[in-house]
Amino acid sequence: MRVAPGGGTAVQDHVALAEIELCGELIIAASAAGEERLSMESIDQVLRVGEEQAGREGAAGSGAQ
Repeated sequence: MRVAPGGGTAVQDHVALAEIELCGELIIAASAAGEERLSMESIDQVLRVGEEQAGREGAAGSGAQ
């Protein structure tokens, strides 16, 4: 049987932490919306979908020169 080593060896899954943070932001946005449902545009804004796409396009364009 393998046992994880002790003594303060913290393992962090950065992807999982980012997903948890985004879920929290969605919960806050939904709570602030009250009884209304969040629109797809609002959800995209909270999840920074447009920023991600723009960042990828900017990075691809800057390396082409």
